[in-house]
Amino acid sequence: MDTPPDRMIRSIVIVGGGAAGWMTAAALSRTLQRDCTITLVESDDIGIVGVGEATIPPIRLFNEMLGIDEAQFIRETHGSFKLGIQFVDWLRPGHTYFHPFGTYGKPFDTVALHQFWLRECRSGGIDSIDNYCMAWALAYGGKFAQPSRDMRNVLSTHDYAYHFDAARYAAFLSRYAQGKGVVRHEGKVVSVEQNGETGFVESVTLGDGRVLTGELFIDCSGFRGVLIEGALHTGYEDWSHWLPCDRALAVPSAPTDDFLPYTRSTAREAGWQWRIPIQGRTGNGTVYSSGFIDDARAADDLLARLDGAPLGDLRPLRFVTGRRRKAWNRNVIAVGLSSGFLEPLESTSLHLIQANISKLLAFFPDRDFDPLVSDEFNRVALGETERIRDFLILHYHLNQRDEPLWRYCANMPIPDSLRDRIAHFRRYGRLIAADMDLFGGPSWLAVQIGQGNLPERLDPAIAYREVDGAAWLARFKAAMAAEAGRVGSHRDYVDELCRANV
Repeated sequence: MDTPPDRMIRSIVIVGGGAAGWMTAAALSRTLQRDCTITLVESDDIGIVGVGEATIPPIRLFNEMLGIDEAQFIRETHGSFKLGIQFVDWLRPGHTYFHPFGTYGKPFDTVALHQFWLRECRSGGIDSIDNYCMAWALAYGGKFAQPSRDMRNVLSTHDYAYHFDAARYAAFLSRYAQGKGVVRHEGKVVSVEQNGETGFVESVTLGDGRVLTGELFIDCSGFRGVLIEGALHTGYEDWSHWLPCDRALAVPSAPTDDFLPYTRSTAREAGWQWRIPIQGRTGNGTVYSSGFIDDARAADDLLARLDGAPLGDLRPLRFVTGRRRKAWNRNVIAVGLSSGFLEPLESTSLHLIQANISKLLAFFPDRDFDPLVSDEFNRVALGETERIRDFLILHYHLNQRDEPLWRYCANMPIPDSLRDRIAHFRRYGRLIAADMDLFGGPSWLAVQIGQGNLPERLDPAIAYREVDGAAWLARFKAAMAAEAGRVGSHRDYVDELCRANV
């Protein structure tokens, strides 16, 4: 048998820095330990978007894969811990619910726990479902603890993620990646050279005339999509008819005393406002639809509703919600905003970067760039993004507010994939899983109930059960309260283990 020719990729060029570029560089430098040069080009004149200060639990797996010490990471990024997201006024003014990281109680029967909660709701003998998850028991009191490793303990049922300064995270990973051999070039890409026959990108030219050649190119150039769109004209699928917000404003403010271990999202007249506490400041912003409010009023409303004095100028962002038609086209893979944009309502901005990096490592090509591989990458990427899209639409579509934006969202046609999930829950309280779902059953449960989609009937199987669900729920609630009572504050936890020099 003949020895196959060496088809290994020996050179990778990453166009763009920020979180997307340096997360990619860090992961590749950790994984490709020999015989491959990794080059990253970025310009100090191009700022990063920086709205990705809140994350979801999979970011911990990414950091662990890199071998990053959690306490050091929190200190260097001025970070804090996050147990979930509180949604204020989303269903209607005055209504609040919590999307927890973790589960509601623990399974105690073949019928889902929430079915017993729904049954008790019918008699009016039970309180909010928020009170049956460990994440909220901690978050409500401004507390934080690592999940217990003892699966018999209810303190094992919550999960967590982080809040941090996105620019500091990019700088942290830049040091990490360059320490593993990644070569950084300062400059702007002014032209892209492609093979005349295949259309593959062969090199990029910087403003000072330097030419960087490569075999695999990663586009982390943000909304511009210098390679994936500017050179390859991949095309973009617009989802703004489902997610009509198209602008954002971000501003830091002085820290507050509460230092809450969760993100807060508050619905406003024509969009929503975020609040993210980190060490030394609070991250704030508003996401809104320019079709329902003008920029000046959106800015005034945000500044008027800050919990502390602003620490900088407002940073504007314009976007079109949607995705690139292909995240992998020829020898270019788009990571981050170059691959598309979903507003940060559920803190998925950094996760979508992480997801494409994970797929890149799972489907890493050789120099043949087999379409079988890139097609599968794109199929998985589309499925993941569509499931997240549906989850975001769920928040907007199920609302009882009475402003023009919210009336539009309540009455707009929605994807069939989401309509089916809403219908199944409305009919029987059943959570229907979908392929490549980032958000699991507890997340969908939190938002379905939180946005007022209470089932018309219960799962028929509950009628056959003799389990005393009310007693189990009461025990869960009491156990969670007891554990939360023994836990110290989020502030004390951070100060003791990972306090930053701010």
